[in-house]
Order: sequence, then C-alpha cells, then structure tokens
Amino acid sequence: MTSPIGGGITAAAGFRAAAVSCGLKADALDLALIVADEAASAAAVFTTNLVVAAPVLVAKRHLAESGGTARAVVVNSGCANACTGVEGMVAADAMATAVSQAIGCRTEHVLIASTGVIGLHLDSTKIARGVADAAIRLGRDTHTAAAEAIMTTDIAPKEAAVRVDTPTGSFAVGGMVKGAGMIEPNMATMLGFLTTDAAVEPDRLRRALSEAVDDTFNAITVDGECSTNDAVFLLASGASGVTIDEAAHAAFVDALREVCGTLAREIVRGGEGATKLVAVRVTGGGSDADARRAARAIANSLLVKTALNGGDPNWGRLLAVAGRAGVAVEPARAQVRIGPAVLFADDTVFADREPAAAAHLAGDEVEVQVDLGTDGDRAATVWTCDLSAQYVRINADYRT
Repeated sequence: MTSPIGGGITAAAGFRAAAVSCGLKADALDLALIVADEAASAAAVFTTNLVVAAPVLVAKRHLAESGGTARAVVVNSGCANACTGVEGMVAADAMATAVSQAIGCRTEHVLIASTGVIGLHLDSTKIARGVADAAIRLGRDTHTAAAEAIMTTDIAPKEAAVRVDTPTGSFAVGGMVKGAGMIEPNMATMLGFLTTDAAVEPDRLRRALSEAVDDTFNAITVDGECSTNDAVFLLASGASGVTIDEAAHAAFVDALREVCGTLAREIVRGGEGATKLVAVRVTGGGSDADARRAARAIANSLLVKTALNGGDPNWGRLLAVAGRAGVAVEPARAQVRIGPAVLFADDTVFADREPAAAAHLAGDEVEVQVDLGTDGDRAATVWTCDLSAQYVRINADYRT
C-alpha cells in the first residue's frame, strides 16, 4: 500500500539536505546539497540534447567511474554552466571536488547539476564557499528550502514523497524538481532529484528509474523545447532494510511513478505563464509509440495551446494536429472530446455541445481526447499547459 507523506527529498531515511545562498542570484537561495549518510546506489537519466552542459558530462563520468554509487548531489541555480568550454569543465570538476572535501568522500561519489542562463561562467569561488556553508547546515527538515534553492522561473518549490508498506517492511520514496520552461519529453527539460531508503542494486535502480521516467517526466511538455542540462538523479540508501528484488520491482516502480508523476504534473501546472494543467489523451493508436506521438503533437501545438488559453472549444485544431502527426488516422471514425463533451464523432459535428466543452475549459484542470479511429487499441497521455501572453513576456525578458 502506498500513501503520501511529507518530507520531500529527505523523506527517505539516510539522507540530509541543505540550502544556502552563495551569491549566484541576488538575495535568494541558489545552492542545494543532498548527502547520503553512507554510500548509496545511484542512477540517472539525462538530456538527449546534443549540446550538453559541463555538469551533465561530469555527472555521467562519475556514475561510470563509481559503478553507480554516490554520497552526494550538489545543484546550483542561476548559472547553467553550459556552452562554457574548457573553463566550464574545470568549474564543474571544482564543484564536485568542493563537496568531496566538505563531506569527506571520493570525488567520483559526487553528482552535480546546474540550472540557469546558458553561456554564463560558473564562479567556483562562490560555489566552494556555498558548499562549505551547506555542509554544516545539513538536516532532515530543510527539504523545502532545498527545493526552493534549485528554482529559476518556477513560481513555487515542488516536492513529493510516499511511503510504501510491503510484507517485509516499509520504505519511502521522495523527491524534488525544478522546471517551468524549456519543457519537452526526451527527457523533459528539468532537474529532478529522488531518494529512497529501499536497498536497490545499481542496475535495478537504473532500470526502475527509466521505467518511471518514461510515463512521467517523458510525458510532459510546456513549450516543446529541450535544454542542455536536463537530469533526474535517484539515490537509494537501503536504510529501511527493505530490499527490492525482482518480486518487489513492480511495487518499487509504482512508487517511483507516483512521486515522479506528481512532480511532473506540478512542473506543467507551474509552467511559465500557464493557467491550466491539460491532459491530452489519445486512443486508438496502432502502437504505444503512435499514440504517444500524436498526443505529443497535440500537446505542443501553438494553435491548440492558445485555444485552450482562450477557452475556445476548437475541436478541429485537435483533429488536424492528430492528422499531421505522422501516425495512422481514420477521419470518418475519429472522435474528439473536450471534457465531458464529444464534439465530433463518425463524421458528425455536435455544435450544440460546445457550451459544455467551454465550461470545462474555464477550469484550471482540463482534459481533451482524440480517438484516431483506427483498429488499434493503444493509448497515451501527455500533460501540457495553455500558452498565454505571460509566457511570451517571461521569455522575452529572461535575460534583460
């Protein structure tokens, strides 16, 4: 049985966190440190962007060198340390070294992440000072501050945790994320940090994380943009005494999926300028990939997203996007639904149902569905948000 609990990134036993201001942002928390009491199993998934930030390269290298083991994760906001050349790699390595010296562990047992403006050089002196400060502030009650320290344009910190009761005992999964813009699957543009006090060997941890991410962080989009720094990290302390073997694997993935799903939807809900959380459901797909592709196309459509923002039940835009998504569609058998109202089915338009659809669109949680009308039975859901004038203002003024 799974139940929500508080505690965020430190809900799982064996982990502490801290958040400090090291001067990368004016008068704001901008560095978070997560430390495992003992060496923990570690896994991660990273951006698919071919322009990769220095911290991603260092984190990948450390995971390979350590065989999937870590003691700490350090993350800064205010500077992405991306497109910064050799100097950026030196700064990323220095960031890991500062943590290893502060907590007394091997450098390859430190994973790093950065978020902020691309092209800015990371100030290693400020980072070192911040790490030293954070190392003496570690605790279990600082999880919300840590979630705040990783924010950029996020409107609020995002954290979640669950406890899972099993026949062999209970374990927890907790986490925090940042992300509000440049959000697109493969994997979703964001930074995510997860912990569990279950005992999970590294290979299984990687497998479980990939399975959970596929249906959560890889099923959200705000603006169709993929960044240079995306990463989700998962550390397992084993402090609960519950071991995840093949028999317990599905339950563990379900717990991860619940936490990741909650966090992923909060990213979309808090998307830049967003006023609505939108679930785009596609059915009748010939394959899982086809259903996901059509749902993603609809979720990223500027015409669809602006109609949603205006509360316009323009069902034709939904069907038109499905038709150009590159998957099989049978228009004469297709169906379009907005909220409770089926507006098009079997080549018939139901204009009298548009007021019900418009009433649904007036809420802050919206569901739209397109059935492709094929003989396929595969379905997919992608979460997105509407596109408002505020999104344009935020990104037009991001650096100025």
